[in-house]
Amino acid sequence: MAIVGPIILVDDDREDKELLREVLVELGIENKLIHFENCIIAFDYLKSTADIPFIIISDINLPKKNGIDFKRQIDEDPILRSKSIPFVFFSTSTDKKSVDVAYKEMTVQGFFQKPTSYHDLKRVIKLIFDYWQECKHPNA
Repeated sequence: MAIVGPIILVDDDREDKELLREVLVELGIENKLIHFENCIIAFDYLKSTADIPFIIISDINLPKKNGIDFKRQIDEDPILRSKSIPFVFFSTSTDKKSVDVAYKEMTVQGFFQKPTSYHDLKRVIKLIFDYWQECKHPNA
């Protein structure tokens, strides 16, 4: 499945990164996976690259800066905001307050709880990528 642009993963759990990499391979998603363990480095990359990522997948609970603040920083940057990069939260914690903030205060396109089984992880990732591959948006 060829989709334009790299996949940006912001997650401090290396095991989750490896599981996602395995799922992408099994699903035939050939995009380069670029992984960052914190939002500060991820934001610096987004500011410095000419690439327009296919999607940003971010955990909420991260060291140094959380995913909510990371998304706010992207939304407040006119250049990054104009890139219209799809952004989804993919987190173990999905408390109501975080979900409300994500949808009511910013432009997040999805909030998913990390599945506990490999089968469910593969199902959710396939759903996300199938949606964004078909969706009409400025980067399509």
